[in-house]
Amino acid sequence: MYITKDVVLNAAFLSRIKLDEKETEEMQKQMSEIVEFMDILNQVDTDDNESLMHTSEITNVMREDETSPSYEREDILKNAPCRNEEYFVVPKTVE
Repeated sequence: MYITKDVVLNAAFLSRIKLDEKETEEMQKQMSEIVEFMDILNQVDTDDNESLMHTSEITNVMREDETSPSYEREDILKNAPCRNEEYFVVPKTVE
């Protein structure tokens, strides 16, 4: 597939970049080479290959989600430098 000058100019417009004539021609050439390479990759037969999520054989090591008892609120707040009845009191950071 050949990339036209209009395609390059549209991509430049969407990218908010300005290209002079020489840069437009160079970009047109480079984009055409990229598309040609992708066409080569599309011709590779991958039917006998298994899809991979990772390059090494690893499995999901997530544990089961289990509930456990939490600390009592009073135990957490007892060493707070400043608190109200139920919460930490911190300096105001946003006006």
